[in-house]
Amino acid sequence: MKIISFNVNGIRAIAQKTFIEDMRKVDADIICLQETKATVDQVKETVQPLDGYFVYANESVKKGYSGTAILTKIKPISISYDMNMEEHDQEGRVTCAEFEGFFLITVYVPNSGSELLRLGYRQTWDADFLAYLKALEKQKPVVVCGDFNVAHKEIDLARPKANYNKSAGFMQEEIDGMDAFHQAGLVDTFRYLQPTEVKYTWWSYRGGAREKNVGWRIDYFLVSTSFLPAVKAAFILNDVFGSDHCPVGIEL
Repeated sequence: MKIISFNVNGIRAIAQKTFIEDMRKVDADIICLQETKATVDQVKETVQPLDGYFVYANESVKKGYSGTAILTKIKPISISYDMNMEEHDQEGRVTCAEFEGFFLITVYVPNSGSELLRLGYRQTWDADFLAYLKALEKQKPVVVCGDFNVAHKEIDLARPKANYNKSAGFMQEEIDGMDAFHQAGLVDTFRYLQPTEVKYTWWSYRGGAREKNVGWRIDYFLVSTSFLPAVKAAFILNDVFGSDHCPVGIEL
């Protein structure tokens, strides 16, 4: 089984580029999307040319903002949305599909913002999201993927020293949040299988960052420790364009 995760930075915008063709080529059994910036109906309509997928989407109360979706060829046992917490459930950031052997959660973690105005909220989110995952894990292993909006280690961004404790995505508070996921037994599949590989998943649109590969690895697949033996490969698809992110994935 191949699962990919892709922050599309607007599903309607990317669909006008090579998204449909790219997804056909990737041929994943499950496609998880973040930052769809669309209503549930708009997501379904936009991905219609991708035949053979059941489509489940979550939208933000604020139109044209945030949003997540799961496209799957395998019909899930159940689907749920959000964390059942009022303060976190306004932006369509969590979609969860239950399969026979695991829960698959796609997440678009809040960005602390250029002025770091949401850093405090982000810390609350991280703690509450981890509690939500651990509650699910009591039933069966979890596979959680998406845009976590943090580079975990220095290897995960091109310019660590220039950004550490200065930029959203590499603040110590955000790193602590990612540490907590790991300490709770959720393993970063890419780093586990490729401990020293330097590869990024997001590049600023400014200053030709993608061409120069001045990037950040902020998109992840984390899995329950008990589920690790099922993970055959973890990969980053740098050659898929259309967004400021590229897709990441695992093979089971």
